Amino acid sequence: MIPRRFFWLFDIFTLAICFLLAYFSLSYLQRLILSIAPVDAEWVQTLSLPSQPSRTLPSVSDLLWVLLSMTPVTLVLLEVMGAYAPLIDQSFSRMIAGVIGAPLAGLSVITLILFALKTPNWSRLFIFSFTVCASLGLLAYRGILRIFLLKRRAAGTYAKNVVLVGNKAGIEWILRYFASCIPITVYRPFAYLRVDEGQVTPVTPSGEIKELGPVQELGNLLIHQPIHEVVAIHPLGGGDWIKQVIRDCDYFGVTLRIIPEALLGEEQRTLQVLYSGKTLHLPAVVLSSPHWDSEALFLKRLIDIVVSGALLIILFPLFVLIAIAIKIADPTLAVFYRWRVVGRNGVEFTGYKFTTMRSDADQLKSELESRNEMVGPVFKIKDDPRTTPFGRFLRKYSLNELPQLWSVLKGDMSLVGPRPAFRHELERYEFWHKRKLSIDPGITCLWQIRGRNKINHFDDWVRMDLEYIDNWSLLLDLKILLRTAWVVISGTGS
Repeated sequence: MIPRRFFWLFDIFTLAICFLLAYFSLSYLQRLILSIAPVDAEWVQTLSLPSQPSRTLPSVSDLLWVLLSMTPVTLVLLEVMGAYAPLIDQSFSRMIAGVIGAPLAGLSVITLILFALKTPNWSRLFIFSFTVCASLGLLAYRGILRIFLLKRRAAGTYAKNVVLVGNKAGIEWILRYFASCIPITVYRPFAYLRVDEGQVTPVTPSGEIKELGPVQELGNLLIHQPIHEVVAIHPLGGGDWIKQVIRDCDYFGVTLRIIPEALLGEEQRTLQVLYSGKTLHLPAVVLSSPHWDSEALFLKRLIDIVVSGALLIILFPLFVLIAIAIKIADPTLAVFYRWRVVGRNGVEFTGYKFTTMRSDADQLKSELESRNEMVGPVFKIKDDPRTTPFGRFLRKYSLNELPQLWSVLKGDMSLVGPRPAFRHELERYEFWHKRKLSIDPGITCLWQIRGRNKINHFDDWVRMDLEYIDNWSLLLDLKILLRTAWVVISGTGS
């Protein structure tokens, strides 16, 4: 979802555009009104129109005070009226009331300023047209964005897979609550973990819910399965397993909701729950990672979209030249190498690179295992005999990585992040290795700029990825991107 501060920026931008539209259409509107009504008409005089429309408009700087007065008042009123709440949670009438009422309040302030300054000769037509344009502009972009978000939510794009942990009675209560109160397009009960050896599968309103094993398997499941949140129902007695659940969710940065079983279905007369989830409305203690759920993360995704989209357009001629060169060097080779890898939350996706190896490269890999220079689950040879001559050139300058920009644009990857994993590699990861897949994978990261062809131990590689995760910031991403550009230009890639 779009963070509140970005909505402020969008609104400021919209108001500025509407101001310019009202400014440049002022002479046209004056002529139009005077052509259909006499200048001495009462309603025309109310607009303070001159008898002859001036060919020379007042300068923008002379009218800029109108924009500077309207903008803060509009933003404050939109905030007060709740217009910065998530669009898909707002009613349509509430949204219309906000985008109409806020500019009208701005118009009132402008009117007071004109009255205080005793300047009746200002063009009321400009002020009224700016106000109307502002309301329509704010309504138009919010309406379009709201329709887009609602369609994506209806398609299940924003649905979060929830794993339940607890005893049979607690899980059954939560499942009934989900079925009656929570849309499946928002939260989706994915599976449950048993906390007792002889625990019976809960009965759900729609049949049996899938079991993923004992609670001790949670750590591995958070990477191998597409799990977005964990809901743990802490029992009245026992419940030592909750400590391990907290540790696993904390290690992988997965949101955890701990619900005391004693509060399920109970109504308090005088005591009130001080914290309740905004969406689930359950009496829960919520443990969430603020580091990877912030406005900065939204900006990171915005940068990914803008940069990857721009580079795909700018570099398209280079893509064509590389494709032609690959076919000239070996007509039997495919231009793109499709690699099936695992990203965040265990979700598999297909990425693309330019082909740099022979067509039988995968079959020859087993014969070259003894020459693997990497300690760990990753296979790497410095002078790989499977690489074609042109492929060595592409790898030297990291040009083979360029098609991954498409994966960034789609949202499967980010510009900066840990390398995605092949499924067969992930099966050989140690537990602490798997944390590198707790965020979106990327094209480049710290290992790329610290001499990736000099790293021969997978543990060192992972430590750098975890260092990135623990110290992430937009500034760190910028530093990595700038240094990556130098690595590409200098030709020190693999």
